[in-house]
Amino acid sequence: MEFFFPDSQDQVSPTFDFLTEEHAAHRVRQRDDLYAHEALAAVPYDGLLISKAIVDGSARGSGKYTLAQRQRIYRLGAHRFFRASHAPTRLPIMGDCGAFAYSQEPEPPYSVDEVIDFYEGLRLDRGVSVDHIPFGYLNASKRSKGVEPESEWVRRRDLTIELAAEFLEVARSRETNFEPIGVAHGWDPDSYQRSVKELQAQGYERIAVGGLVPLRTRDLIEVVAAISDVRDTGTKFHLLGVTRTEHIPAFARQGVTSFDSTSPFRQAFMDDRHNYYTPERTYMALRVPQVDGNPTLKNRIRAGLVDQRAALAAERTALKSLRAFDQGRAPLDDVVAALRAYEVLHDTKGEDRSADYRATLEAAPWKQCRCGICEMVGIEIIVFRGSERNKRRGFHNLAAFRRDLDAQIAN
Repeated sequence: MEFFFPDSQDQVSPTFDFLTEEHAAHRVRQRDDLYAHEALAAVPYDGLLISKAIVDGSARGSGKYTLAQRQRIYRLGAHRFFRASHAPTRLPIMGDCGAFAYSQEPEPPYSVDEVIDFYEGLRLDRGVSVDHIPFGYLNASKRSKGVEPESEWVRRRDLTIELAAEFLEVARSRETNFEPIGVAHGWDPDSYQRSVKELQAQGYERIAVGGLVPLRTRDLIEVVAAISDVRDTGTKFHLLGVTRTEHIPAFARQGVTSFDSTSPFRQAFMDDRHNYYTPERTYMALRVPQVDGNPTLKNRIRAGLVDQRAALAAERTALKSLRAFDQGRAPLDDVVAALRAYEVLHDTKGEDRSADYRATLEAAPWKQCRCGICEMVGIEIIVFRGSERNKRRGFHNLAAFRRDLDAQIAN
């Protein structure tokens, strides 16, 4: 089972100073900062996924790459750009269109030739055909009531199948170097099943199943079971944007050989509570936002609701207490009190996280972790504050997720 990590230019600076909150004076991000496969003790994924919408932009945005980064990745190729050949084994890189970025458009903004040019230009190993997400699903309850799919869902599914046929034909005629992957979309198990049958008839041996992210687990299980029933012996499935680790062994038996997800990484800073992974459970990160970098707190200071000097003092006390605790020089109660005193100033929701903070500090999970980052930065990994800490915690989560995935597969 291969786990692909989608690229969004997430890196950390090895020279970042956690005390001064400063980077090295002559830091060059692309040259000096580290990807997860460089920062961790072991590579946490089997490959990378890169989207054309992220690199080149779409009708609604310019993407996340600067002009210099775009020029560099096309000049070097994706493997050299990501330094993905420096890992213990060469990491395969897969490309897709990034259909979520243009989901509100009536048509995909790229032609088949443009997408193939992108895959060939970056010298990718696998390339996903052009698709358009239907964004609708009829669960068992709706199907039992006879609810019909919307005409737009049907149009988008049919369009995706037509584009897949063109994509495979053009890729073969141009003798491309990447493996073509067809995309299956649908709005219920039967429509997904029909998509898979049509893609196999076109000649695809690897099929990416899209539009699954919003689905509930039982709906996802139904879809995988349905497409498995019509799978040819040599067909391999890739689940786009789906984790559901506990179901991976069952999916593997149904022809799923790979999947991609950013969920473990993003939970580090997007989830309210589950920010730090361990084998037993997740922990809440300790929120110590920067006074000058937190919009909510800055607005409260401007409105006269919070004294700026008091906020700065509370921020410094919280950080100082955390570092002293990590060195065994501060009582747990004092640290929780310092975090709570600052929370009252920066959090407008009125939530008291003291019990969760106490649980995190009592367990001190970073002290037992051997991911390669926790040992290096200590308690800074569990502090919810700025991208350098938050992304490091996301990288840690990738390492923990990888261990859990391997354990699930082994069982």
